[in-house]
Amino acid sequence: MILENFVSTTPRQPHRSASPMRPELVEPVTLHELQQVLADAGLPAMASAAGTDWDTAVTGLSIDSRAVEPGDLYIGLPGANRHGAEFAAQVAAAGAAAFLTDDAGAELIAGQDLGAMPVLAAPDLRALVGPLSARVYNSQPAGSRPNLFAVTGTNGKTTTTYFVNSLLKALDQSTGLIGTIEITAGSEAIPSALTTPESPEVHGILGLMRERGLDAAAMEVSSHAISYRRVDGVRFDVAGFTNLTQDHLDLHGSMDEYFQTKAELFTPQRVRRAVVCVDDPWGRRLIDSSGVPTVSLSTTGAPADWRVESIQRAGLGHTFELHGADGVLRLHTGLPGDFNVSNAALAAVMVLASGVDVQRLQAALDARDPFTVDVPGRMQLISEQPAGIVDFAHNPDALERTLASVRRPEAGSRVIIVFGATGDRDQTKRPLMGAIAARGADVVIVTDDDPHGEDEAAIRRDVLQGALAAKQDEQLDTVIEEVFPRAAAIEHAVEMATEADTVLVAGRGHEVWQEVKGVNLALDDRVELQQALRRHGFYALGADAVES
Repeated sequence: MILENFVSTTPRQPHRSASPMRPELVEPVTLHELQQVLADAGLPAMASAAGTDWDTAVTGLSIDSRAVEPGDLYIGLPGANRHGAEFAAQVAAAGAAAFLTDDAGAELIAGQDLGAMPVLAAPDLRALVGPLSARVYNSQPAGSRPNLFAVTGTNGKTTTTYFVNSLLKALDQSTGLIGTIEITAGSEAIPSALTTPESPEVHGILGLMRERGLDAAAMEVSSHAISYRRVDGVRFDVAGFTNLTQDHLDLHGSMDEYFQTKAELFTPQRVRRAVVCVDDPWGRRLIDSSGVPTVSLSTTGAPADWRVESIQRAGLGHTFELHGADGVLRLHTGLPGDFNVSNAALAAVMVLASGVDVQRLQAALDARDPFTVDVPGRMQLISEQPAGIVDFAHNPDALERTLASVRRPEAGSRVIIVFGATGDRDQTKRPLMGAIAARGADVVIVTDDDPHGEDEAAIRRDVLQGALAAKQDEQLDTVIEEVFPRAAAIEHAVEMATEADTVLVAGRGHEVWQEVKGVNLALDDRVELQQALRRHGFYALGADAVES
């Protein structure tokens, strides 16, 4: 469809949005202009019935019929259970400016009276959502948007984005954040339900950050976000890679496919430059396949552009140095765990890759201690005697590293772990995690995580199988128990603890709801642990330090 001769006559009155995930003021764009966006990107054109008004103004975009605002282009996507086109009448009544779907969706609404709302169709709808959202919300204008930092990998994404954000603030930059725990645009926080929101929300938030004049933003980019095209149409300035370990094989099928999905971020269409941690073979493979200028980082002594050296314990955290061609940086993190040395190093090198020089960065590190920022549910300290810690570790590698980092040097000190496994996810990692817990802890209490639609007892049985097999085969002295529900397991762990012990509650981190067969039950590991500690006469941190 050729539309070069169409001339828009629609008045350009900015639309004021009510959504916290959109710019406050959105300049209208026409269907004709959106058609040109697709043509410029080499994507399929939108087709329509004769008489369609291509000057129809669009001031928003949604793929969720419940979130449609007047003036939106609603894209009715095929879903696992229902097709978005089924809600055409609902979005028309809500004031949608236009409706885009595929051929199957168009058949579903054939004959319906949708008023004056134009109906358009195109193939491969998912590929269109990102570029269209970027244009509607003007999220990627050259020269006037925040510098964008992306962090991907299996473990450490959340903490690294918090570290990047904190370091940028130490450099007196205004920042935004899009991640698992929260979304922030300057001082405003918006709760996040997904590691990365859907594409219209991503572009809406980036448009909001541009509107507010923020200097930079950091975003977690999961493999799901790439697979489901949630970051299509976004081009980051710097992308960082943490590591790759077994997780999400229910989606990807194999580690190779998992890697290939992550590697899609490191292409010129998605990012300008990259920093890759080469501590595992997948990082080294990514260095070889990256399609953009890439800096390597090693925290284990391997050859790299930047190397972590001189690691020293400092309280619960560490001091260390970063050595590279541009000089030496002296860093500190107050967060427990040697993996937080890796996270802090990656954040520092990512900010260097954005153009900040070593001397300026060192001054900010010395003045603000940015890597001691609290990260909710990530190695979060709830008490000191016993050491009560809540962490998000929910896959084998993260659990192994977390257990190693929380063991105290005092004689007679035990590690008591409370954990389970998530339902409707990769089942092969459950016995692996059970075995890791049996090796790394003195007391293992297997309980429920988020069972989702699975039988809780079956999930616990998978975890217990791995723990008990490791105990028998390796002649371990570990105490292994099964206690449920989760709050009772946390209570039991504290009941058996002494001041010299460590109680680690792993798997859910910051989450405040437990999903059981479609029902969300209020459950915050941090609050449960805090209250159990107090009931048993231990000192716990105040509520403000725990709940976030």
